[in-house]
Amino acid sequence: MPLTLFFLQGSVLACEVCRRNQPEILQDISHGVGPLQFWDNMIVGGATILVVIVLFYSAKLLWKPGEQHSSHIKNLVKDF
Repeated sequence: MPLTLFFLQGSVLACEVCRRNQPEILQDISHGVGPLQFWDNMIVGGATILVVIVLFYSAKLLWKPGEQHSSHIKNLVKDF
């Protein structure tokens, strides 16, 4: 899979027209127009914050599940 992305790298990145129309932070990442309104940025920012919080707590609870019993299913991930 990564080898395929290496050879298709030119088709994965944004084209010149899209690169000009995107805001600076999104250039070379996606095609089409970027966020058009303030609320578009708020929705994307809120979703990003939510994903980071969920990722943090998922990793935290997988590492130290809080269960003391050694056969608890959460410990399978930690011991793997």
